[in-house]
Amino acid sequence: MRARDLAVEYETVSMDTDALAAARLMAEHQLPALLVVDGLGAPTAILPASQMIKILVPGYVVDDPTLAAVVDERHADQLCQALAGRSVRECLSKSVPSPPVAEPDATALEVAALMAQVRSPLVAVAAQDKAGTRLLGVITASQLLERLLTAVP
Repeated sequence: MRARDLAVEYETVSMDTDALAAARLMAEHQLPALLVVDGLGAPTAILPASQMIKILVPGYVVDDPTLAAVVDERHADQLCQALAGRSVRECLSKSVPSPPVAEPDATALEVAALMAQVRSPLVAVAAQDKAGTRLLGVITASQLLERLLTAVP
């Protein structure tokens, strides 16, 4: 099975997408991450849901997780306010690595190796041509596991 056969349509956002809208998209579709694309649709970054969660948690709680117990539920329910007025660009970590991109003819094992190497919950599948990079779809870790497990009796 080739990457082009495994790739599925996937939600994408731009660097300028509203962070709260991106978080809602992740939550509604239960996505492990969003693929960030440029104006031409080429993959530029991956925004993991865990990064969005990290933004929601106050710094003092990250530094000392025991302090989470003293935050009442009313305040905890308002954590998403931290995303208001922010863009996806502002939510990405400062050292954003390029997203893993597989060629359409890559095998499932090649995709798995790429995913494992960069520890990414998804891999973009894209074709290169004279016009640039064209996104064909995405392969998620859970989708790849499902495909690989079909070979196990």
